[in-house]
Amino acid sequence: MREEQKAAHEIHTDFSKELSYGSYLQLDKILSSQHRLSDHHDEMLFIIIHQASELWMKLILHEVNAAIDCIRKNDLEPSFKMLSRVSRIQEQLIQSWSVLSTLTPAEYMEFRNKLGHSSGFQSYQNRLIEFALGQKQGHVLSVYKHDADLFKTMEDALRERSIYDAAIQALSMRGLPIDDAALNRDWAEPYEPNTSVEEAWLTVYRNVDQYWDLYELAEKLVDIGSKQQLWRFNHMSTVERIIGHKMGTGGSAGVSYLKKVVDHRFFPELWSLRTKL
Repeated sequence: MREEQKAAHEIHTDFSKELSYGSYLQLDKILSSQHRLSDHHDEMLFIIIHQASELWMKLILHEVNAAIDCIRKNDLEPSFKMLSRVSRIQEQLIQSWSVLSTLTPAEYMEFRNKLGHSSGFQSYQNRLIEFALGQKQGHVLSVYKHDADLFKTMEDALRERSIYDAAIQALSMRGLPIDDAALNRDWAEPYEPNTSVEEAWLTVYRNVDQYWDLYELAEKLVDIGSKQQLWRFNHMSTVERIIGHKMGTGGSAGVSYLKKVVDHRFFPELWSLRTKL
């Protein structure tokens, strides 16, 4: 008992002039940011799931953008840790859909009308992640025109190289022949599969010892692309479970739109080469 009392006595308790856990994390702001628009109990779940997801997305962008910088500098190894972390974060996001799926259709209908036209379709961080991974869709920027600064941020991101564009550049820097059309294209346009890129990746996969770092980069990208697809699929399944085939609150086709999104594949040559190995 004396040992316990001694240990308790040694715990620091005076934070009147020092940084505390709560102040460091600004918990007063975070935990006071859940404002329900209805009196329904389950709206709190709906808000927190989406807020937590946005925090994880912020970390994904932090890691992916840093990885892109490393790859463009031909310093691949530091990017591996960053991309591994992205994969773990994606697992958290995938799991979040199972929590949201505890919301039943009848419960959601109790507060859905309060959301107006706000929708996850408008998540600019999710869109920035898609841009960073290579899915460029300029037409989606129209939903951000109400905020000039955000619109500028989105436009700039649309025109930046994706992580896959950076990886293709890394292939070229290692002496692998890549068509100019793949190296000097309009970064704002959707990426189109290129035969020279597929051949370069095939060379990497057939000569792992010689190109180990490029091989490791490719597998990190495949992992991220696969998990992004799984996140999309779980998103679509959860939406269908809760609202069926109703139109989305933001005006999208809802589940029909999400099913089309699931069909898109990131880093296409890293998938097609598997058949040809």
